[in-house]
Amino acid sequence: MDIRVWTYRRRFTLDGHAVEVRCDAGMRSLKARMIVDGVAAAEETNDIFADGGFRNLRLAYTLPDGRRLETEAGYHSWTSVGVKAWVDGVLAYESHPGRPIALPKGLDGMAARQSQPDQGMQRMKQNWPAISVDIALGLLFFIVAKLTDLPTAAIVGAGAGLALMVVQRFVKVDLLGGLALFGVVMLLISAGFSIAFQDDWAVKMRSTILGVLTASLFLADAALGGRYLGKRLMVYLPLGDIDPGRLAGGLGVVGLVMAGMNYLVATWLPTDVWLFYTTFGDFALAMVLFMGVTRFARRPDAPAA
Repeated sequence: MDIRVWTYRRRFTLDGHAVEVRCDAGMRSLKARMIVDGVAAAEETNDIFADGGFRNLRLAYTLPDGRRLETEAGYHSWTSVGVKAWVDGVLAYESHPGRPIALPKGLDGMAARQSQPDQGMQRMKQNWPAISVDIALGLLFFIVAKLTDLPTAAIVGAGAGLALMVVQRFVKVDLLGGLALFGVVMLLISAGFSIAFQDDWAVKMRSTILGVLTASLFLADAALGGRYLGKRLMVYLPLGDIDPGRLAGGLGVVGLVMAGMNYLVATWLPTDVWLFYTTFGDFALAMVLFMGVTRFARRPDAPAA
């Protein structure tokens, strides 16, 4: 379903004929209609997602005297459309004389990627079981910790994670994709810490220790141009102008920031506050920082978004 946002009208006269090109701009399409002397002459629609991006629309009509009228319509900025008209191949009208009908440099690359939200939504639908598992594991850790203590929550969470790994072998639905598997690994490490030290502090520090180790790996990869971790992570990003070295370096810095934040919260704030932070707050902070990393990781010569 498409929603019309705006209608652009370009009216002009050619040899006594009143011509109007009407462009309906929608959330996912651009529809052009040519009206000659009050009569609908031709129309065409560009589905932005299905056609892989914005393109100009060409309409044709044979005038009563046999001459061929052709028009071209399309965006020349995000907020306006341009129209040109030819009669028997001779340019007869321009809504914006001397300006091409094309998105400005820097916006064309972004427009070419507009087909990817549908792909991202499809990927989200495919991954919803794993996302649900990841959320459920986090809530399980939170609830058990509130009712008992952190070591017990870590051991219960690790047991649930191991059970899911067994179940995964017998079902076709992906339960442990992406962050869900990472969450299981974190719970297993937390359980290991709690069994070895039987201490809340050890459980709290697992994020800081792992954060520093992970950050070190990413920063080392950044020094190598992102040839290992950076390039592999690019597979999950819809942007085609990411520099793997900058991506790895940015994620290394994020790892250090997250490790430092966990240390500060665990050291200076009560356990209940840390529990809430590690279950909900650090994820939100990580998402904000990751958005900054994607901007930083764009190649220096990439068009501005």
